[in-house]
Amino acid sequence: MKLNKAEIKEFLDEKVDLYNRPAFIESDPISIPHLYTRKEDIEIAGFLAATIAWGNRKMILRNAGRMMEIMDNSPYDFVINSEGSDLKRVEGFVHRTFNSTDLIYFLKALKHIYKTKGGLETVFEQNKEPDSLYFAIHNLYSNFFELPHEKRTERHVSDPFKGSAAKKINMFSRVISVAINQN
Repeated sequence: MKLNKAEIKEFLDEKVDLYNRPAFIESDPISIPHLYTRKEDIEIAGFLAATIAWGNRKMILRNAGRMMEIMDNSPYDFVINSEGSDLKRVEGFVHRTFNSTDLIYFLKALKHIYKTKGGLETVFEQNKEPDSLYFAIHNLYSNFFELPHEKRTERHVSDPFKGSAAKKINMFSRVISVAINQN
């Protein structure tokens, strides 16, 4: 079945009406970055929530909320100031195949990005093109995995250079721009 432009617009407008409202946000992982007003908290919360956004929505919300609790509901402060002993709080965290080893690496990589690269937005924006996020997403992936890490952790961040559609990171970029602009 092939839709013409008017039919596609009508379909997409229906989806906007269905999903772009506060009642939907409350029961969706997008609610996690909406908990914050500081840009860096929104970015980190959104990135982590998007990373585990597969499976049952209630489980995603519960585990994303648990990640925020681990970070004392101050994601940026925790990422920037955490030391090795602080990361012990992460032990035992699991969301499907994303486990404490992955989360510890994510926190270290985020710290590295904020302290040496200017933050997630800066890394993402460096190669962003008006009509494509292809190179921006690859740049994020490359910067994210600069530190020593277990190979298995790479599966939790998509890279379009490896053939991925990078759906979660594309969604993350849209969610973050909306959340930041609303605050």
